Amino acid sequence: MTDVSGAHADVLHTLFHSDQGGHEQVVLCQDRSSGLKAVIAIHSTALGPALGGTRFYPYASEQEAVADALNLARGMSYKNAMAGLDHGGGKAVIIGDPETLKSEELLLAYGRFVASLGGRYVTACDVGTYVADMDVVARECRWTTGRSPENGGAGDSSVLTAYGVFQGMRASAQHLWGDPSLHGRTVGVAGVGKVGHHLVRHLLDDGARVVITDVRAESVRRIVDEHPSVAVAADTDALIRGDSPFGGLDIYAPCALGGALGDETVPVLTARIVCGAANNQLAHPGVEKDLADRGILYAPDYVVNAGGVIQVADELHGFDFERCRAKAAKIFDTTLAIFARAKEDGIPPAAAADRIAEQRMAEARRG
Repeated sequence: MTDVSGAHADVLHTLFHSDQGGHEQVVLCQDRSSGLKAVIAIHSTALGPALGGTRFYPYASEQEAVADALNLARGMSYKNAMAGLDHGGGKAVIIGDPETLKSEELLLAYGRFVASLGGRYVTACDVGTYVADMDVVARECRWTTGRSPENGGAGDSSVLTAYGVFQGMRASAQHLWGDPSLHGRTVGVAGVGKVGHHLVRHLLDDGARVVITDVRAESVRRIVDEHPSVAVAADTDALIRGDSPFGGLDIYAPCALGGALGDETVPVLTARIVCGAANNQLAHPGVEKDLADRGILYAPDYVVNAGGVIQVADELHGFDFERCRAKAAKIFDTTLAIFARAKEDGIPPAAAADRIAEQRMAEARRG
């Protein structure tokens, strides 16, 4: 027998002793026949069953996967609270390259693990998982959202995720410049996958100048083929520094993985506003103050990217797209309210959003 007693000591410390902990339940899942290794993290069920997507990603280590699941689940608690949903926060990660490891057998095994939680966790799509995958998972688990319309679901949640981010940008522009229109503004979008490519369309329709970058050349080609007016930056560093045909940015939209804002990026940002779809954009505590010190307005990620979770939550009650779109449009008002609270309390917007979300969760626990 291999001694694994100290293998996850740092993870246990995070769970039980750090400010990033406080999770109600963490489940490690393994199905050797399919190659499934997954982590399901439930941060809170104070507002209702935990709701959050399933990320399929080739993590460098199991510890990194657990840490990501914990951070993402915690973020979902705050996101769902700020979106006004009767759901707590949870998240799952499947460890591995979805291009090579994903199979029907693996997804069915994963569905059985989610089902074993008896509805405490409701899953959906995330990075590396798609509507077709959720259709497979749903064959073993009725607590699955993000399914295809043919299978009783709402379909692609990235549509309303992008719409919500766009509303957050409009609110940011209103707060900073006194006008919600993005006409003539230069917006840099880092990551033009499931959400980013919808966001680009909203921006162009509103008259913005758009610069994009993505590690996947095919994603960039898709955007340029559809929208020839879009400019391309060589990479994210070039994008945020303003090294593109349009020069410096007015707004930066991180729409890929987390940690986009840190000690190396914040000092060179040309944008006055950061508003994007990526989760966990702040690389570490204190970055929100660094942004504020530079006069950069940060729209909290879990507030503006809540359109997708609004959509999948509605699926549990009989999906209606227009009802969801109307709820997602309110992200504009929620974002403005956060900026007002931040000004009133003399704190960065990220801290103001946390206070509002924590207040709602605390009131639910007392109730």
